Amino acid sequence: MNPAGPSGVPREPHDSHLPHAQEGRTRPRARYTDGLPEHHSRVIVAIDGPAGSGKSTTARRVADRLGWLYLDTGAMYRAVGLAFRDRGLPFTDDAAAALVPALDVALAPDPDGVRVVLDGADVTGRIRTPAAAADASRVSALPAVRQALVALQRRAAEAYDGDGVVVEGRDIGTVVFPDAEVKFFLVADLDARAQRRAADLVALAAARGEAPPPLQSVRDEIAARDARDAGRDVAPLVPAPDAIHLDTTHLDVDAQTEVVLDAVARALAR
Repeated sequence: MNPAGPSGVPREPHDSHLPHAQEGRTRPRARYTDGLPEHHSRVIVAIDGPAGSGKSTTARRVADRLGWLYLDTGAMYRAVGLAFRDRGLPFTDDAAAALVPALDVALAPDPDGVRVVLDGADVTGRIRTPAAAADASRVSALPAVRQALVALQRRAAEAYDGDGVVVEGRDIGTVVFPDAEVKFFLVADLDARAQRRAADLVALAAARGEAPPPLQSVRDEIAARDARDAGRDVAPLVPAPDAIHLDTTHLDVDAQTEVVLDAVARALAR
């Protein structure tokens, strides 16, 4: 995969209680494998969880508050899934081996999170659909796709010249950055997650002049994706042993954000 890598625009942190990595102490360093140098100078915050758990919104808020890079790994898998669909390819190892090395996937800052570019075309709107989510789950089970995107995610974090990176996905704390300084695994009950995702899809459908999918179909698709993601052989959706579990069923985004920021503050103070 050609690394037309993710980028971000650092902003000044909004919280005075969060210490800067450079102020009077040694910045935490983590050691990674498979492509990263032994000493990696960025603070990594890993936020994993299933669909609708709030990880994307929380990760964006945390990155914004800290002025750090936000890396949406799910958008990368959605873009690759879209490439398969546009070419009419089966979700197989052979197809992945032929397609993935030639793809360019890039993320760019956007007021709503990130803008996703696939082979030079902005596909941000096209990947925010139930079909794209299902395709992302299918391609994420293919070793060639996961190997390429994990390498791209690590290079993006290494190339960023700011203090830290907030990364969200499904295998960040277990596979991509297993030595991240802060790890969270977000969960919520299925009905709450379905309602959140359905609300997102209502807004997207309205913008396109389309009818949104019914709540039950959204719930069924999330349940099916949960099963696929947890049961795949390659990097299944499981919490890291040292991850902080956060049930967001009855929490709003502000509360979730504060919990993560508090953990980051503690990690930076060590």
